[in-house]
Amino acid sequence: MPPSPSLLPPRPARPGRRALLAALAGLVAAPALPGVAPAQPAAPPVLATTAMIGDLARRIGGGRIALDVLMGEGVDPHLYKPTRGDIARLLKAELVLTNGLLLEGQMTGAFERVARAGKPVVAVAESLPPEFLLSPEGAAGHHDPHVWMDPQAWSRAAALIAQHLTTLEPAGAAAFARNLADLQAELVALDAWAEQAIASIPARQRVLVTAHDAFNYFSRRYGLEVMGIQGLSTESEAGLRRMEELVALLVERGIPAVFVESSVSDRNVRALVEGAAARGHRVVIGGSLFSDAMGAPGTYEGTYPGMIDHNVTTMVRALGGEAPPRGFADRLAEAR
Repeated sequence: MPPSPSLLPPRPARPGRRALLAALAGLVAAPALPGVAPAQPAAPPVLATTAMIGDLARRIGGGRIALDVLMGEGVDPHLYKPTRGDIARLLKAELVLTNGLLLEGQMTGAFERVARAGKPVVAVAESLPPEFLLSPEGAAGHHDPHVWMDPQAWSRAAALIAQHLTTLEPAGAAAFARNLADLQAELVALDAWAEQAIASIPARQRVLVTAHDAFNYFSRRYGLEVMGIQGLSTESEAGLRRMEELVALLVERGIPAVFVESSVSDRNVRALVEGAAARGHRVVIGGSLFSDAMGAPGTYEGTYPGMIDHNVTTMVRALGGEAPPRGFADRLAEAR
């Protein structure tokens, strides 16, 4: 026979809700145990539209920022239209780094939406002093957006990124300054080598013919003539007259190579090769250059220095100059 309820031991009283909350508060406020590191604050999320901007932010920010790059390998920023998911990524960031100068021309509305949400949107190339920018003839007064093709100008862009990262995360100021100095020293050495390598191309052949006008800043820095089939934007169409002019130039100057671009169709460049052949001059495709996008993430060519190293090495070797097959840093993936 079970014992009477009066003979059972009394149940312990349940603590009230206030008592539970007080106990939890005490646990939160309690000091960390010896040998246990306190939880670190989450790194602020930063979004860069292009990999050329993203790589600078990654190098400067180190582990102090959570970097997201919107456009990856082979993506043409001139034509890129943001998805609903992209808008969510933009709104999640505490700092948005864009190129500006109409490079991301399809994203203007998205940037305005982010700015209305109170998030800083910084147009890195657009923020450079005027002396760093070019306004080519026929560009309707617009600046050329492809500033990263000049390592000296892009080094200045890196300094601007470091300033904005410091504003976002003041505790990282010293680390950002060290990382910036290391990056700029690397770019100084790469730039000096590029100048020397390009000077080794025979003067008559020092002409760079590509799919679109992405190399004007490169031309200004290193003294090559550059000829793009399309204009500053890949949205422009290649005219028959322009194609005929370029074929005549290839034949007259005896230029041995033209170049395709990783983010642009090679159709027009191949048409130039065929046009020159029809006039008795052999032209080859000297390689694929990185113009509006870099190489694959995780590769040397997927870094900004690797992008420049690849481009210089590829064009110098194809145009008759002297450059080591694996480039300035001996890190290029293939002999070219």
